[in-house]
Amino acid sequence: MDKQDFNEGLLGFLDASPTPFHATRNMSMMLSNAGFIKLDEAKKWELEQGKKYYVLRNDSSVIAFTYAQAKNYTMIGAHTDSPNLKLKPNPVTKEHGVVKFGVEPYGGVLLNPWFDRDLSIAGRVSYLDSNDTIQDTLINVQKPIAIIPSLAIHLDDKANKERTVNMQTDISPILTTNDDFDFDDFIKWQLSKNEILDVKELYANELSFYDTQKASYVGLNDDFIASARLDNLLSCYVGLLSICSVQEETPMLFIASDHEEVGSESTSGAGGSFLENTLRRMYPDYDEYMQMIRTSILISADNAHAIHPNYPSKHDAKHAPYINKGSVIKVNANQRYASNSTTISRFMNVANSLEEPYQKFVTRSDMGCGSTIGPITATRLGIDTLDVGLPTFAMHSIRELCGSDDAYSLYKIILGFTR
Repeated sequence: MDKQDFNEGLLGFLDASPTPFHATRNMSMMLSNAGFIKLDEAKKWELEQGKKYYVLRNDSSVIAFTYAQAKNYTMIGAHTDSPNLKLKPNPVTKEHGVVKFGVEPYGGVLLNPWFDRDLSIAGRVSYLDSNDTIQDTLINVQKPIAIIPSLAIHLDDKANKERTVNMQTDISPILTTNDDFDFDDFIKWQLSKNEILDVKELYANELSFYDTQKASYVGLNDDFIASARLDNLLSCYVGLLSICSVQEETPMLFIASDHEEVGSESTSGAGGSFLENTLRRMYPDYDEYMQMIRTSILISADNAHAIHPNYPSKHDAKHAPYINKGSVIKVNANQRYASNSTTISRFMNVANSLEEPYQKFVTRSDMGCGSTIGPITATRLGIDTLDVGLPTFAMHSIRELCGSDDAYSLYKIILGFTR
């Protein structure tokens, strides 16, 4: 696979994955096509060496692994969720001549870029069928159905000086001027388009708005890739293609967890038991389990802040990553990242052997530092961990920007760990 094929697949994956549920479903399909066997957490596992497996939790997190004889696993961790606007349970408000939806910001969303965008909605819906059985399904409206219009500058003379956004009152998307709009009818219409007609009662939903603009190349020489949800579907795609590219006898595991953007503390988040449960079922003997843990490495892959050319003072000048200059090793003295000298050295050694570039990032000492699934997983499992990322502009915006060279480079480095 060359870089062009890699990036074309990435663009398609980004467009087809507006929510963690859709991303997980798409990854599941790709894993099945690559020969991975689906497991059910609620059933007994009969694993066979030399085969490949995957398992889901909450339809929003996935683990894929080869069941190899060797125990020195290369594990790649990422997360499926991204900051967005989630629909409230009772969303509909009809006032001032329009119908609008109430939303709740999910994660550290950068709100200003959400104005004046063509928005659609997608996610999971639960309903009762005629047999009184609760069913779950995914919907994706796809077409633009809503927008959050900006307040005209004539009515806000400070808009270009000190614009702030009230999360309760300012970001409600408007859908229609038709007062007859009924939310349940709208959802049932979406279900019918998926040929789901047996709906006795609608129960709950987890729906999110997203920008309908497609992922695309940007730049004179296609230097950049612009898209929603690069943080962190970019790393999901790198990890997914990595494990799909190795042979069954190569010890590798890929995990993409939900809820990283809100702290990872959930059944399907990195702070939950999903990965540990899976590893213990792979290695029910405790000594063998611990041998595997202590001979393996976890590469926590999450996006990194590239130095912004218009705001260079926001970076430590000696630790400021550049777009298209390679993967970023993320370091923090206070363990906000899990990298240490041992795991950093292993990454550097593999990258050097492949002549692939890499950079190092440390946040300014007078600024707060975010974190990743790396320290959480390292703490829970006791596995040696490295935090890496791909340089990105506009992280947590509705449309982010990365380099068109960097993800493919990280993919090659990860494969280098298996040689």
